[in-house]
Amino acid sequence: MTNRRDFIKKGTLAVGGLTLAGTSGVFASVSTKAYVSNRPSAGARNFTSTAVEKTIAATKAKLKDPKLSWMFENCFPNTLDTTVEFGSKNGKPDTFVITGDIHAMWLRDSTAQVWPYLPLANDDKELQTLLAGVVNRQTQCVLLDRYANAFNKTKEEEVHWMSDLTDMKPGLHERKWEIDSLCYTVRLAYNYWLTTGDESIFDADWQQAAALIVKTFKEQQRKDGLGPYKFQRETPQQLDTVSNHGYGRPLKPVGLINSSFRPSDDAATYGFLIPSNLFAVSSLNQLAEISTKVTGDKTFAKECTDLANEVNAAIKKYAIVEHLKYGKVYAFEADGFGNTTFMDDANVPSLLALPYLGCVDKKDKIYQNTRSLVWSEDNPYFFKGKAAEGIGGPHVGYDMVWPMSIIMRAMTSSDDKEIAWCITTLRNTDADTGFMHETFHKDDPKNFTRSWFAWANTLFGELVLKLVNEGKEDLLNSVG
Repeated sequence: MTNRRDFIKKGTLAVGGLTLAGTSGVFASVSTKAYVSNRPSAGARNFTSTAVEKTIAATKAKLKDPKLSWMFENCFPNTLDTTVEFGSKNGKPDTFVITGDIHAMWLRDSTAQVWPYLPLANDDKELQTLLAGVVNRQTQCVLLDRYANAFNKTKEEEVHWMSDLTDMKPGLHERKWEIDSLCYTVRLAYNYWLTTGDESIFDADWQQAAALIVKTFKEQQRKDGLGPYKFQRETPQQLDTVSNHGYGRPLKPVGLINSSFRPSDDAATYGFLIPSNLFAVSSLNQLAEISTKVTGDKTFAKECTDLANEVNAAIKKYAIVEHLKYGKVYAFEADGFGNTTFMDDANVPSLLALPYLGCVDKKDKIYQNTRSLVWSEDNPYFFKGKAAEGIGGPHVGYDMVWPMSIIMRAMTSSDDKEIAWCITTLRNTDADTGFMHETFHKDDPKNFTRSWFAWANTLFGELVLKLVNEGKEDLLNSVG
């Protein structure tokens, strides 16, 4: 069997004109002087959006650096070009979104992959319908199993991790409980509605899924015992399984929500994962707004608001802690007993990414202190080398920098010099492939993992487009 860890091992390439034959979406390294599009041919693309194509053309016209322009053209449409499988089911749009080199749909990744296209939805009806299809598919995923993180396209496909000691069932790819999986489903539905005004996605199935999301959050506060979820796996990887017969380390029920796994799909050390709890507060408030303005369920809206307030109060009491060097910061994890971890992980949600997700103001003093901590060698998973510096994590291990962390540094920065450094670093660490990767070695960008990772590709495109829309063409044109 294969999972993300297997692809980490198999995907590390010393790139030098290598083509992976027969693997859709994985492209050859090219000369730095021959910036020929690495997109699939027009007829081989999974989905084509007129609004996206116009955006690519308009953005490229503003970018003077040929390599940066080439990378944007390759990366921004990568999700639509290679990972969406668009159709209909039960008379409604249905869109399955694979991660790239793994043919499975993660709730987190699928939202993040299509996120940059939301602002274009009103300019392209077919794109809007495709996005509605992602919301509908995610709704069905939650109804199938609210504790799962990744799903197959059909129930007939092989359940990938059937040997895991958890409640596996047809239709699942992997069943790791991660708070952010459910938060991302809310994030997409809420912002799709805000952007398009389309309320059709909030049907009876969606409302049932929303109720299950809140039920799951409450179960994982663990006020009434450990709850129904547990997980164990036979593996040599410590963070691919959960201790104490699948329930994790003891937690004191103080109002925070347990997340057995991080967004990296690694097991949490202390179950109260703070970035994900902050994300949950935002999601609950979004659910309350939908319930008030669309579905008219004021009772459920109050339930969501009350839970959001409870979790937020617990964060302030148990997750904002004093660091010897940086002052008051957000802990990465906590257990309610007073134990916390000072670190960050590159996947989103992360402490670094909190303003990007709308969880905190980027000018907030506690966030700024936390930002200084996590982008430093006082974060055990911060790596600095000859090629770059950035945040990694135990999912890939020592010395491997995640481009996603560099993108998030730029996304949450108000400093043009810092942003320019991020863009330059991303431009110069693609191993001449024209794409982002999961990770690369801090001393050698040609040593990377996952040559086809659509989330990172599209996120890079989102960053470039954001800077163009903010009138920062001069910043982009200063890199090289």
